[in-house]
Amino acid sequence: MGLGTCDDAGVYKVRDDLAIIHTVDFFTPIVDDPFLFGRIAAANALSDVYAMGGQPLAALNIACFPSGKMEIGILRDVLRGGLDALREAGAVLAGGHTISDPELKYGLAVTGTVHPDRVWTNRGARPGDALVLTKPLGTGVLTSALKKKVAGKAAIDRAVESMAALNRTAAELLQGAEVHACTDVTGFGLLGHGCEMIEGEPVGLVIAVAALPLLAEALDHCRRGLKPGGLGRNRAHRAAMVDLEPGVPAEVAEILYDPQTSGGLLAAVPAAEAHALVERMRAAGITDAAIVGEVVAEPAGRIVVR
Repeated sequence: MGLGTCDDAGVYKVRDDLAIIHTVDFFTPIVDDPFLFGRIAAANALSDVYAMGGQPLAALNIACFPSGKMEIGILRDVLRGGLDALREAGAVLAGGHTISDPELKYGLAVTGTVHPDRVWTNRGARPGDALVLTKPLGTGVLTSALKKKVAGKAAIDRAVESMAALNRTAAELLQGAEVHACTDVTGFGLLGHGCEMIEGEPVGLVIAVAALPLLAEALDHCRRGLKPGGLGRNRAHRAAMVDLEPGVPAEVAEILYDPQTSGGLLAAVPAAEAHALVERMRAAGITDAAIVGEVVAEPAGRIVVR
């Protein structure tokens, strides 16, 4: 698996019982605390391995630092945050590379492993599957509100907690289910990544807005127009595949396009397994895990939001 698909990472088969997962992700700070920024960026990069059903093995730091303009201790704290996430993932830091750049950026190139017969992809969802989402939506809107200094501390703390959390436990619990398709919800938003799951496939999705886990204040900021630029780009790119039923509030529709940082896993699993799976996740501390929709045969290639 490589450039020919929209999957979360590349997968290279080494032998019949071993495949290597490769992924890379880095970005500019979305929170003020350098340690938390490093932790969130690392969790975001690691998530691509979990979304493919793999186990992170090793990683390389990727950093851009405005030397002479920032204290070197800031970079040190960013790297500590990334290392903290790697240690929790059970992966090792094998090195990295830093360049001088006008803007601080950080992330990881991650290598993971998976059995070739147990690779999850974002294709393969079947009619009748339930859609399980493991983290709440709204991080893009809230971090935009943070930059404008209008977000409440409790709401930001909860958003940071969600972004800094690894998808490790969710992926481990999904290993005990029959996963037909899986992705993580990141920059393209829930609808964007949902569209990738059905594009060219003989299935569609139905999203139930009443079931969506949402971060506090996210809808309020949407109503006030505090939205990241990526939200509008996501909507422009994918709106032609989405049908909004009457009664869906405009701000809820917006949240569905909100670009997420270190978002949750979105998995298509048999409906008969979904409720018990969500209960196991919640018992394990993934309190926002929810069934947010279903996979349908018709209309194929479309997402209905109701």
